[in-house]
Amino acid sequence: MNAYLGIDIGSISTKGVIIDENLKIIAHSYLWTEGNPIGAVKNVLRDLRGQISEDVSVVAVGTTGSARKLIGVVLGAQIVKNEITAHAVGTMTRVPDVRTILEIGGQDSKIILLQNGIVTDYAMNTICAAGTGSFLMSQAKRLGLEINELGELAMRSKNPTRIAARCTVFAESDLVHKAQIGHKKEDIVAGICNAVVNNYLNNVGKGKRIHAPAVFQGGVSKNVGVVRAFEEVLGHEVYVDEFGHLMGCLGVAVLAKRAVDAAGAGSEANFDFDVQDVSFVTRGKECDKCPNNCEIISIYREEELLDSWGNRCERGVSA
Repeated sequence: MNAYLGIDIGSISTKGVIIDENLKIIAHSYLWTEGNPIGAVKNVLRDLRGQISEDVSVVAVGTTGSARKLIGVVLGAQIVKNEITAHAVGTMTRVPDVRTILEIGGQDSKIILLQNGIVTDYAMNTICAAGTGSFLMSQAKRLGLEINELGELAMRSKNPTRIAARCTVFAESDLVHKAQIGHKKEDIVAGICNAVVNNYLNNVGKGKRIHAPAVFQGGVSKNVGVVRAFEEVLGHEVYVDEFGHLMGCLGVAVLAKRAVDAAGAGSEANFDFDVQDVSFVTRGKECDKCPNNCEIISIYREEELLDSWGNRCERGVSA
């Protein structure tokens, strides 16, 4: 059976899915990147390989996320796509009539507006991590909680605390102050969830008209407290798919399948999972052949140069 692999490499987590000819997810994995995208992808591949039978043959690969180019080279991907396109395609695969995609990841967030299956507008927040998954993780740790405890605890709150979350530093200071003067822990957590939503809508969603159906995705979508906060502010239901944290890799897997289908018979290339056992090394150096001083990144497979990038002129190609 032919199948298609999609990998989404983010700063916090690395996700992977394998889909069949009917775009059904037959294997999926979600692991922490831990500052090592190549190592994280290898672990994801091991996880995915263990979930499929021997008669499944991966014939196309797609990558997305912040390390999409690097991992695309490592895996010999047919498709390397930006997150906006990947998330839009993945979401429409699950919710064909989606109008608004609300996405909050580990260190960035985005909003995507669609009409008749076409992306009409989008915005991203990559400057500050306030209101993202890493912000929630740090606040959970400060409160002595696990990240997966926040949502259910927030749902028990009857009087959410007002937390200033326009900046991570100010939010932490405000959180400590509110705890010290006696606010209940569940009220503080609910206040954090509300602050995440307000931060998102006032920054990423500023000036955007949010239409239903709205889909909330990314790792933070697993927090039911944030889901409730979105619904209260927007005044309508916000749909969270069971695979909402995998929409990026799902979308790029679908795009990989489309690429093979468009190329016709014979364009498939059987993916070798043994790549997880191959040694890959990246090396960075500054090119001094012109005033640009470009930072060149090269990737080697067991000392064989596979690719390099970062040059702004032809001199840097051989740097």
